[in-house]
Amino acid sequence: MISIFIVEDDLSLQRLYEMMLTTFGFEVIDKASNGKEAIEKFMSFSIKPDVILMDHRMPVKNGIDTAIELLKINSHIKILFASADNSIKGRALEIGAVSFIGKPFTVIQLHAEINRVVNLV
Repeated sequence: MISIFIVEDDLSLQRLYEMMLTTFGFEVIDKASNGKEAIEKFMSFSIKPDVILMDHRMPVKNGIDTAIELLKINSHIKILFASADNSIKGRALEIGAVSFIGKPFTVIQLHAEINRVVNLV
């Protein structure tokens, strides 16, 4: 089963993502509402998630800064940015995110992109 860690400050989107992802058979291992919380939780995971679904605009620490720190901790993690801020797409991919999906997106697009990302070597 593919495991997902959701990093999103909008609690209604967190719940929506969790419902969508579990419906597709993915396992949501945890959720974080800001980058600082995401880093703390990631470091506490004994088994790391297959994919981190990352927002960009968040309080405390944004998605780019969070991704940079997470990739320093574990360079093999797969970060999929899901953001309405398309201006950061290039930067996200440049720092090591494996994908960027612009909000709004469909459930089918998210499902397909997670499957694509997981199958990357």
